[in-house]
Amino acid sequence: MISAEEHREAQVYAAEELAAAGIELTAAERDQIEVADFGLGRLRETGLQLLVYVNTDRYCAKELVLYPGQTCPEHRHPPFDGTPGKEETFRCRRGTVELNVEGETITLRPGDQTTIPPDTRHWFRAGAEGAVVSEFSSTSRDDLDVFTDPAIRRAPELEAP
Repeated sequence: MISAEEHREAQVYAAEELAAAGIELTAAERDQIEVADFGLGRLRETGLQLLVYVNTDRYCAKELVLYPGQTCPEHRHPPFDGTPGKEETFRCRRGTVELNVEGETITLRPGDQTTIPPDTRHWFRAGAEGAVVSEFSSTSRDDLDVFTDPAIRRAPELEAP
């Protein structure tokens, strides 16, 4: 787990990077930025900062912010409640992102986007300058994500300071 100070620093960093990408947030949104260290305690290496704008039973919109070189580890979004799982489109807004989908690597630069089918193994890593990525998807159930690394935990109670 990360300290309360690391958590707050990550929220501030994410808000600054979103502003640099031309994405302005309200004060309430800045406070709602989630900091996910996946229970590993190595946030700047393996982790993710994210803001969920909306997540309904039909669609979801988020902003993902990564520190330079930070990796969101390999995972998939399995079927649930009669759905095929989450389908998501990543659109790079700032920096670069190396996206690996089922072993194929795609580099996203500002303006590039790609769609990841449901229940597909993928991971992504920011380039040397960090990254901001907008995610548009079907319903998101992060609590159901299946990670390749069994040490990873993705529960909200692990993410709070």
